[in-house]
Amino acid sequence: MGWLSKLFKGSSHKGFDGPYDWRYGRDMGETHQSTSWNTGAETEDIDHAIALSLSEEDQKGKSAVEREPQLEDDELLARALQASLIADTQPESWSRNDAGAGNGFGYGYENLYQPIAFPYSTGFRVCAGCNMEIGQGRFLSCMNAVWHPECFRCHGCNQPISDYEFSVSGSYPYHKACYKESHHPKCDICRHFIPTNAAGLIEYRAHPFWSQKYCPRHEHDGTPRCCSCERMESWDAKYATLNDGRNLCLECLDSAIMDTNECQPLFLEIQKFFKELNMKITQQVPLLLVEKQALNRAMGGERHGHHHMPETRGICLSEEQTVSTIYRRPKIGVGNKVISMKTEPYKLTRHCEVTAILILYGLPRLLTGTILAHEMMHAWLRLNGYRSLRQEVEEGICQVIGSMWLESQILSMSDSSNASTSSSTKSRSPFEKKLSNFFKNQMATDTSEVYGNGFRAGHRAVIEFGLHTTLEHILKTGNFPH
Repeated sequence: MGWLSKLFKGSSHKGFDGPYDWRYGRDMGETHQSTSWNTGAETEDIDHAIALSLSEEDQKGKSAVEREPQLEDDELLARALQASLIADTQPESWSRNDAGAGNGFGYGYENLYQPIAFPYSTGFRVCAGCNMEIGQGRFLSCMNAVWHPECFRCHGCNQPISDYEFSVSGSYPYHKACYKESHHPKCDICRHFIPTNAAGLIEYRAHPFWSQKYCPRHEHDGTPRCCSCERMESWDAKYATLNDGRNLCLECLDSAIMDTNECQPLFLEIQKFFKELNMKITQQVPLLLVEKQALNRAMGGERHGHHHMPETRGICLSEEQTVSTIYRRPKIGVGNKVISMKTEPYKLTRHCEVTAILILYGLPRLLTGTILAHEMMHAWLRLNGYRSLRQEVEEGICQVIGSMWLESQILSMSDSSNASTSSSTKSRSPFEKKLSNFFKNQMATDTSEVYGNGFRAGHRAVIEFGLHTTLEHILKTGNFPH
């Protein structure tokens, strides 16, 4: 068995780990030490060794009976090894073929390739963007559909989405930045995206009527509010600053009544409104427009215990005193500041239960008229013997009269024929119509005990029993009928 030692010594031929072409039986790339493949020369050496061993045994003529089984076994083993070696040198049906033009697997003697399954399409697919078949190329699978990469586009900017993450709104994909631009709320004050809170949620404040959204910090950073409509001043729309420190948006300023003389036509209009309700005020009651400071001083000089709102905007006086009134309309100067306002003292004398009605200047016509109607109802009650009423009853019925006048203005604005014949009528802007509904909503949703609850109780009574029956019941009992 001398040949066996040669058979298991290993090969001194060079093998390879790289490309190999079995059709030509040679390396296609750089050679490296290996025993993975047997070349034809090595196979011939083994065949020669086997033949030489068999020939030596024949020449010796050893045919002993006890050695015949061993020789037979050796011969079978040698032939089996030869057959195995021959089989190892035959090509596999599938072999790695990197020497071809593409990446894939070759089969048999033909140079055929099947594409790699990922990231390439291997079946019949239709792009959800262009409705064309996706051939043998890259594709995206998302939103329960498949897409050509160039067809998967942002609904906001119409550019392909190649980011690792994207956003979805409805059935439309967006770049994350485009989604934020389109859907993330912006502050109506600073125009920036409203930031998230510590919990990662978008937190903002919103006016219940105007739906003005703003960052919570603006409630504490000194951002001005309009003293009429309560909207906050945005950073790109400066408000007017009145002499008494109040701020007024430019829309409210457009219809604001700024001095006593300018308010007289409105005063006459509301006197006519009372006359139509069979509630004519016979005494001459002065009407004066004043600054906030003058209004506060006049309130301090009253001995009558009226309840006033934290932001008082009108008062019906019963005492004699001197009041500083505005007699010349101020101008709007640089930076929307009110300048050149002229005031003069006005001495009140007592001829009846009412000495004057004071209204805060610089408010829009509709708000001025609503306040004036409210204060004129106080005057009517005093002049007609309604004394010592509970605050919620007196303020409640005065709010009802103010609301009735405001409702008449809303109806006149919706009725073009009435608006064209109404006194002191001019074309009303869309904002002024919206503003009238805001003032109406303020009354209906007021949460104060005196003005809010008093108004709702008085309104129910007037709706159910009528205005005059309600007033007669108040005169007799001091309460609303129910």
